[in-house]
Amino acid sequence: MSRRSRSTTGLAGMFAVMGVLHFVKPKPFERIVPKALPAKKELVYASGVAELACAAGLLHPRTRRAAGLASVALLAAVFPANVQMALDVNRKGSGRAKAIAFGRLPLQIPLIRAALKASREVG
Repeated sequence: MSRRSRSTTGLAGMFAVMGVLHFVKPKPFERIVPKALPAKKELVYASGVAELACAAGLLHPRTRRAAGLASVALLAAVFPANVQMALDVNRKGSGRAKAIAFGRLPLQIPLIRAALKASREVG
């Protein structure tokens, strides 16, 4: 069995927490689904399921490669919601909120790198 890196464990933890939040508090996530997309609540639940599946898959060596690649796809798929949130905050938020919202966008890069690294941590 291969050892799991701390970045993979951290990524799995982040996906697990966010996945649960999609079900416990869906409203904030529904608000950031891009306006052009229908069925916002269903998309929030679907992305929550995907995050939980990625989290579980990243923890086991047999599924880590597929889960790492799925995590890359998921991070790319939810990026438009992060952009939507930044645009919404830009219209009505404070300077600090704007800085946080736009500052989050480049964080996708290290998350994607961690997911790609995880995909190479096979047993």
